[in-house]
Amino acid sequence: MPDVQSIREAFVEASSFLSLHGCHEPQRSAQLLLEHVLGVSGAAYYMALADPFPAGRKEAWEAVLTRRAAGEPVQYITGEQEFYGRVFEVTPEVLIPRPETELLVEAVLKYGGELWPSGRADGGRLLTAVDIGAGSGAIGVTLALEAPAWRVCAGDISPGALLVAGRNASRHGAAVDFRLGDLLEPFAGLTTDILVSNPPYIPGGDIAGLQREVRDHEPRTALDGGADGLDPYRRMLEQLRLLPAPPRLVGFELGQGQAGEVAALLEAAGHWDEIVTVDDLAGIGRHVLGIRRQGE
Repeated sequence: MPDVQSIREAFVEASSFLSLHGCHEPQRSAQLLLEHVLGVSGAAYYMALADPFPAGRKEAWEAVLTRRAAGEPVQYITGEQEFYGRVFEVTPEVLIPRPETELLVEAVLKYGGELWPSGRADGGRLLTAVDIGAGSGAIGVTLALEAPAWRVCAGDISPGALLVAGRNASRHGAAVDFRLGDLLEPFAGLTTDILVSNPPYIPGGDIAGLQREVRDHEPRTALDGGADGLDPYRRMLEQLRLLPAPPRLVGFELGQGQAGEVAALLEAAGHWDEIVTVDDLAGIGRHVLGIRRQGE
């Protein structure tokens, strides 16, 4: 790459290079990596496009392009991903937060507000929301910040993930009680009003056919949902017996084509009088919620 080429030329060449290497969204990848290497973003990035590419950043630029061309996700290279308007640290220990998960947070906040308009449980008790499969902490941290009156807890089976989630909570000043363990087990005996989870939901046999960015780089424990992808939902519903009572609000994220089956699991459990499916922006049923309108 000639030292005199402009930042715009670097973007064009990188987009072509990444496309030839089969990268998903090559132009978006090129821009995000350029912003990362140059330390600029937004308007400052566009204003800098005509500038010469800084010679001192050439080695770093070539290094990140090589990593991306090999299939490593941009978010693991830059170490961050935006979620609900906030920047979260991400590492290979955690699943990269997806935009559709923001819709799950919105739904939980909406129905939580309807069920508990005062922000408190019946009798004035502090509302408790539990996030299962914390990962980066995106869901738990966001709930804690958007609903500061709630007590938010989050669990994960991965110690490495909890370290990342804890750093994200500290970064954003969120009070979240993180616990290590398998699904609901760390919360045995805890009065839980809201249960939310984006668990592993990909059928084990389908993982080999995923995009290489996901298949080869994101943690398998956050992807593999068993033979049909529904094992975590079944197990969480079985583990509700560990709690003093079933939560009045449950929200699950799920994979394409799984909404009907997960809704049926919630229906069969019999704890909720309303089952709601929330579509993502592509019209795909992506979240299922169980709601019990009557009080405690």
